[in-house]
Amino acid sequence: QVQLVESGGGLVQAGESLTLSCAASGSFVEIAAMGWYRQVPGKQRELVVEDTSVGGTNYADSVKGRFTMSRDSAENTVYLIMNSLDPEDTAVYYCKGVVRVTGSTYFSAFWGQGTQVTVSA
Repeated sequence: QVQLVESGGGLVQAGESLTLSCAASGSFVEIAAMGWYRQVPGKQRELVVEDTSVGGTNYADSVKGRFTMSRDSAENTVYLIMNSLDPEDTAVYYCKGVVRVTGSTYFSAFWGQGTQVTVSA
């Protein structure tokens, strides 16, 4: 019904920048919220940044000031601009979308497959 595809992951050195993309496609009427999460093996998936219900964004303290989420609503695409990357940022990054599927009156959450970001010292 709805597909989220992340791209842009890769291997970078500490201090460098990287931008991730998440494109939403499928049978949905509207996107209520988008967000980025990351997960390290053996740990729980954690918030990176997400849209709030009042139209703002909520950044994790660990990335605040370094990461920025931007949107291209016309293309149903969200970006995660990551600056000053640190080895601790190494993780699989997942895109999350909360959308109203065509024919539904409620909103559902969908996840992308994830993209690996590795930051070397």
